[in-house]
Amino acid sequence: MSVKSSFAVAVGRSSYWFLHTFMKGGSSLPGKLTNQIDPDILATLGRDYEVVIITGTNGKTLTTALTVKVLQAKYHNILTNPTGSNMKQGIITAFLTHKTGRSGKKIAVLEVDEANVIEVTKYIKPTAFVFTNIFRDQMDRYGELYTTYKKILAGVAKAPDATIIANGDAPIFNSQSLPNPIIYYGFNHQQDGERKAPYNTDGVLCPVCNHILHYKFLIYSNLGKYYCPHCGFSRPKLQHSVTALTHLTPTQSQFVVDQQALKINIGGTYNIYNALAAYSVGRYFDIAPDKIAQALDADEKVFGRQEVIQVGTKAVTLILVKNPVGLNQVFNLISLNHKPFSLVTLLNANYADGIDTSWIWDSDFEKMAAQKLPCYIAGGERVTDIAFRWQVAGVPKDSLIQIKDLDQVAEKIKNLPTQQVYVLATYTAVLQLREKLAAQGFIAAANRKH
Repeated sequence: MSVKSSFAVAVGRSSYWFLHTFMKGGSSLPGKLTNQIDPDILATLGRDYEVVIITGTNGKTLTTALTVKVLQAKYHNILTNPTGSNMKQGIITAFLTHKTGRSGKKIAVLEVDEANVIEVTKYIKPTAFVFTNIFRDQMDRYGELYTTYKKILAGVAKAPDATIIANGDAPIFNSQSLPNPIIYYGFNHQQDGERKAPYNTDGVLCPVCNHILHYKFLIYSNLGKYYCPHCGFSRPKLQHSVTALTHLTPTQSQFVVDQQALKINIGGTYNIYNALAAYSVGRYFDIAPDKIAQALDADEKVFGRQEVIQVGTKAVTLILVKNPVGLNQVFNLISLNHKPFSLVTLLNANYADGIDTSWIWDSDFEKMAAQKLPCYIAGGERVTDIAFRWQVAGVPKDSLIQIKDLDQVAEKIKNLPTQQVYVLATYTAVLQLREKLAAQGFIAAANRKH
């Protein structure tokens, strides 16, 4: 390590110690300071690691957490960025703060923002990429689907020998020929039929001839067993697939992959995709299916991903939402709950959330309005927007409460008419609400910062 690199690392680690000890934070700034001193520091820090980059629109954080659990079944020296700080500075911080074991293979499992893949692969040549999905998200940052995919592929081009482990049910990941070895995963649990995606679904044009794709079966959005009746473009062969869904609840999913029964302690079909991606990485690293099953069954909660917080007598389930596809899947998930519940929706529009809030009009609020829940709360910095969306969806005024201030939201939750409460919130709103609940003693100090 050069003198400049050594100095940069010392500054980064010292700043992390200070911020972590006294401010209970430090996931990004130490990496930013280190990078300012030595712009090539990531190449130095990542030199001895086998790196797995996990990217895509939805599911990065949970897929990363599950992949780490799976790999820990065989390997004991694994670095990751569990805070979800997935841009270059956050990834540098993850390397700075990792306590390296003395022996054994060193693996880094990194959640990477789609536009930052190239900022990592400029310096590190990964062993594998994992592609979860690409949906319309934060249009101000990413643009349309193929624009986002081009950002990812710009980074992949720096590592043409790395294996790509991709969601085979997503047509976009089969749209371009790449030199990389590719492993596809997906669903194969239904009999073939004939259908099209819903009329307002993105990404259903054939990338070869621009005709509308058809589906033998559809999982959600544009994901499924697709084919083009005009030119023959179709889903590639899957190396790993879900062959049965055995038991689904709002808090648990049981299913079969490659004849191996699996269980994850989190609900939602979209989270089965995340587990399937982690399973596929595990098999790539030659971990036995039964060992993967044991790892996935761990009852580990991830920040903002169906995290349950006890607020007085209320069980509050906090779920991060950020785009139409993800929100619709969450609506489907909570609709499985047959017990009474109240629903809180918090909308912010900061840079980390995406400043364009028009996406809420492409989400199926009407589905939840039709359930006539005991209480709906609209809140956050864009409370007027989210409240108006509920009103248009059909929620009566006497069932809808508008509260901008999150301190007041936290107080109102304690007095809601149901024991179960779902809070669906954009990223900065999740952070803000957790801070309010932590200040009131409802979140343990160790879990306050993520």
